[in-house]
Amino acid sequence: MTTDPWGRVDDDGTVYVRTAEGERAVGSWQAGEPEEALAYYHRKYEELAGQVQLLEQRVRGTDLPPAQAEASIQKLREAVTEAHAVGDLGALQGRLDALTEIVGRRRDEVKAARDKARTQAREVKERIVAEAERIAEEATHWKSGGERLRQLVEEWKAAERIDRPTEAGLWKRLSAARTAFAKRRKAYFSSLDEQRDAVRDEKERIVAEAEAIAGSTDWNATAAAYRELMRRWKAAGRASREVEDELWTRFKGAQDQFFHARSAVFAERDASFAANAEIKEALLAEAGKLLPITDARSARAVLRGILERWEAAGPVPRDQRDRLEGGLRKIDDSVRKAEENEWRRTNPEARARAQDTVNQLRRSIEQLEARLSKARTAGRDKDVKEAEEALTARRSWLEEAERTLAEFS
Repeated sequence: MTTDPWGRVDDDGTVYVRTAEGERAVGSWQAGEPEEALAYYHRKYEELAGQVQLLEQRVRGTDLPPAQAEASIQKLREAVTEAHAVGDLGALQGRLDALTEIVGRRRDEVKAARDKARTQAREVKERIVAEAERIAEEATHWKSGGERLRQLVEEWKAAERIDRPTEAGLWKRLSAARTAFAKRRKAYFSSLDEQRDAVRDEKERIVAEAEAIAGSTDWNATAAAYRELMRRWKAAGRASREVEDELWTRFKGAQDQFFHARSAVFAERDASFAANAEIKEALLAEAGKLLPITDARSARAVLRGILERWEAAGPVPRDQRDRLEGGLRKIDDSVRKAEENEWRRTNPEARARAQDTVNQLRRSIEQLEARLSKARTAGRDKDVKEAEEALTARRSWLEEAERTLAEFS
């Protein structure tokens, strides 16, 4: 019988392997020496050990999925258990046990990473849904809102999948938000169309009225009517661009027809008023010689004659009217002011009131000066201060009252 630390060959050629559970027959050898039999079964062991080593390298050096690694370990474990080989099979089992622990830890890590990824994915999708619901409820910028919803769907597709029930529930909310946004947008534009139709109807009425009076020669009343139509046009709002442009062209055309006709009539009339303007220019220059006013009564008499000739001269061109009328009005204002000053200066009642005011203030000052003298003599500082302040005020009032009285002299 030939022996070995891990096995032996019996006299009948049976080959045994030694394990922790005892010996186990792994084969027989009938041809050749027993040493050759042990060498053959040692090579079988080495082949099995090489497979274990290769699996160790894959488990430790690559991202071999835990399920695949466990299947490979189980397959090798069965092969070691039933191996027809001679060697330290227990050591191989120990190495496989160590690999099982490594794979177990990796499975836990993968599960934790997957759970974390799913948690993050759920948070991402909950954020996506929450934003979509806000857009559905609040957005009024329809183009950007619709574009953002499309981006959110793409973000959803790019995110990791989560558990089926949660995934389905969140997707249902996202779909509902998109549908709600689409309904709100459709309702808004439907309402906008109704508003634009109402604006179109109002502006068609405005255009019809404008076209109806385009040939009028009642210049003032019709011009006022066009100003009112323009106010209504601006207040009506906007129709669709095509309708707005077409109606505005018609409205402006009616206005232009009226105002061009009015301008032509006014231009012809202004030309006939040029001689009147020359007369009024001369009258204005004549009135200007009254300034400055030294005798209000005689100035008024002269100006009255100028005004009579002014009215008799007739209308002037519109572009000169304001300047001429304004110039004469300033001279008339100067004469009126001179008349008022003269009346105030010669008014006996006003002069008497002014004199009475001066007299009262002088008496008040005399009384205050006496009070001040007594207070200083008695050393009453508070009374001195009050009297001085009152005197300062009364003297200021007296100066003003005396200037007013002097105007009557």
